[in-house]
Amino acid sequence: MIEPENLQKNWLREFYQVVHTHKPHFMALHCQEFGGKNYEASMSHVDKFVKELLSSDAMKDYNRARVYLDENYKSQEHFTALGSFYFLHESLKNIYQFDFKAKKYKKVTGKEIYSDTLESTPMLEKEKFPQDYFPECKWSRKGFIRTRWCITDCAFDLVNIHLFHDASNLIAWETSPSVYSGIRHKALGYVLERIIDQRFEKVSYFVFGDFNFRLDAKAVVETLCAKATMQTIRAADTNEVVKLIFRESDNDRKVMLQLEKKLFDYFNQDVFRDNNGTALLEFDRELSVFKDRLYELDISFPPSYPYSEDSSQGKQYMNTRCPAWCDRILMSHSAKELILKSENDEKIVIYDHIGPNVCMGDHKPVFLSFRIAAGAGKPIANVHKCCVVQ
Repeated sequence: MIEPENLQKNWLREFYQVVHTHKPHFMALHCQEFGGKNYEASMSHVDKFVKELLSSDAMKDYNRARVYLDENYKSQEHFTALGSFYFLHESLKNIYQFDFKAKKYKKVTGKEIYSDTLESTPMLEKEKFPQDYFPECKWSRKGFIRTRWCITDCAFDLVNIHLFHDASNLIAWETSPSVYSGIRHKALGYVLERIIDQRFEKVSYFVFGDFNFRLDAKAVVETLCAKATMQTIRAADTNEVVKLIFRESDNDRKVMLQLEKKLFDYFNQDVFRDNNGTALLEFDRELSVFKDRLYELDISFPPSYPYSEDSSQGKQYMNTRCPAWCDRILMSHSAKELILKSENDEKIVIYDHIGPNVCMGDHKPVFLSFRIAAGAGKPIANVHKCCVVQ
């Protein structure tokens, strides 16, 4: 198992490398399950991580920052374990952040960290999903944090999101789409309704975090094990299905896949890695429901979850879940228009994962790098008076 100190060192080194390569002027970093599963024991690591990020040499040109950490783990009804970091390069002039209470933009200066009770800061909106969305998960921390920014006359929302996971591979396999897919659909729909409701002016938005989108399990298993025979194993006392074993019909009845509640053991992981797992993208269907409201660039990186947490296994998946593109960066169709269209085909817009060969934890972070086209927000700017200091 990897120690938090080593993981943090790896993680930050890879993150700084991306910063160094792309040199963003405005940078948003969205973290989920910040502090990990064992929150109380991990808080010291969280503080260390934040201090390192804010004071490191790699970030020295970012002279303004806003950090929002939901650390209030004693409040079950509010706690989301989300962490949202925003860094502004010294070359950027006139950046404004929206105050949701005062309903006006305020100029961003200095570095500020908000933690514990985010409920009281007017610079964001935070919500945990209602418990009845996912009743089988008693202590779910899923929810979202929203902030609004204005840069070069261009206003947009940045939403840090964490949607519900699959609780059981066996249940996910039963129907297509799965019951869990339906729960995520409902929660994401709720967030999208919330960010375009009548309380504030509508602006473009980017929603990014751990959507927990999974491949259509039934279709994937049927494809991977098309020529296999299935054996069902039930619990002696309850007759409940506890394991499915798929074997090749010939070839000495070799086991291809074993499926349990928290086991997805497929004999050939290369199918998820070869050519970035492109062959499986057809089973990535959860976003299709939202295609009228959300846009995503083409995915050209392998499934971002669940990677081995063994520090020597940077490319290996854990045999707990079917690998999937859980971590995504999505945007409204109006936000797509803000991204600079390249004049001469050079790759100005890059959508990729971080740390392909290094252990980054069970999720590989995903990033989107782009430039906002000059004047892209101009039609909106007059409405928002972004750049009038109020």
